[in-house]
Amino acid sequence: MHNKHAFSHGLLRFEANFNEKTKDFIDKTADALDERLSQKMEGSALEAPILIGEPQLGTWYRIPLIDGMAADGSPIHIYLRKGTGEKLCLFFSGGGLAWNEYTAAHPTTGGPLLSGRPNYYYNNLRPVTQLLNIGAGIMETSERNPFFDYNFIVITYATGDFHIGQNDYKYTGEDGTEQVLHFHGYRNYQAAMAQASYYFPSPSSLLIAGDSAGGFAVPALAEEIADKWYPDCHDITLLTDASLLCYDGWQHTIRDLWKATEDKYACIHDEDLTYSWYKKLLTRNPDRFKCLYCGSVYDYVLSTYYNDINNRIFATDTEVQAIFRKQLSRMVWRLIDLEPSFHFMIHNLKKPLTRGTIHTAIRRIWFYTPTQGTTIATWLHEAVNGNAVNIGLELLEPRPMP
Repeated sequence: MHNKHAFSHGLLRFEANFNEKTKDFIDKTADALDERLSQKMEGSALEAPILIGEPQLGTWYRIPLIDGMAADGSPIHIYLRKGTGEKLCLFFSGGGLAWNEYTAAHPTTGGPLLSGRPNYYYNNLRPVTQLLNIGAGIMETSERNPFFDYNFIVITYATGDFHIGQNDYKYTGEDGTEQVLHFHGYRNYQAAMAQASYYFPSPSSLLIAGDSAGGFAVPALAEEIADKWYPDCHDITLLTDASLLCYDGWQHTIRDLWKATEDKYACIHDEDLTYSWYKKLLTRNPDRFKCLYCGSVYDYVLSTYYNDINNRIFATDTEVQAIFRKQLSRMVWRLIDLEPSFHFMIHNLKKPLTRGTIHTAIRRIWFYTPTQGTTIATWLHEAVNGNAVNIGLELLEPRPMP
């Protein structure tokens, strides 16, 4: 009996060591490929050129932000594309978050992303991250894109702070050395908006959109954008794509780690940050914005983050995804109660070999994938033109009785 127990214990230890060695191999291989691809893209025709002079129609450009900085202290840039019309899309990119010292010490690179090891936020921009920012979904330069004629400013993200941070956060890295995470999201946003207002000073209509971490920035910064940067634009649509993370420590993170301004955390009286920020925005600005939300019902990324932030388990499963569906349902019904003209696209699109449903869709191939009798592209285009409808609410838990 003793020998059998010892064998079982030894087998489990062997499997654990084997798994870790496999992950080590994946980490090293993927990081090497990440670096090689970035080197291949850098300075080639694959990389968007730096904008010099006036932009040409339909071409993506990079604009370095002189006053900008990524989390690791490296330079940062935004993307611009000039369309044929006078409409403008300001897009806040996503890319994770850091909410404590442990997450600060685990940024995202190709290795942990593929091996499944904890990784929480992009801490720099490199050529390969261009693939995440432009080229697909609403960013696609093709005539099947109903937003083909729009002007675009993509406010890139590599600061882990929902675009609102103003802090240099000191922490201890995995190697035991003292490190600094530059939560400079708000400064980067301001520098980006200065460029946006220079190149596109008077849009006829404005779509302020964002996915994942960038989707949180939409209600957080929409009022400031409308008041300070585009006060003469009165046709403004807001779109949040896949931005729901319930956590009772939001005030602490936003106030003490990110050092955001008081208006960003004083309004939070709820673990649902998205609801809190939209509630503040809509209470202060009735009938000013057309508000939209897009998301999947069993989001595999958001449920993983929820599991980690609450249970310290960087993984998802059907049980955690069921909790996420409850949270999504609650948020949707509460936002409809808050503002009946708030409209939603709820879907159950799935990514191959992934548990649960997809994360973001607006800048991905799923923008054009048929779902719930339409496509996200069609739903969004109709909505910005005043024909908003709710799609997929039947995928949620039933609306609570009054």
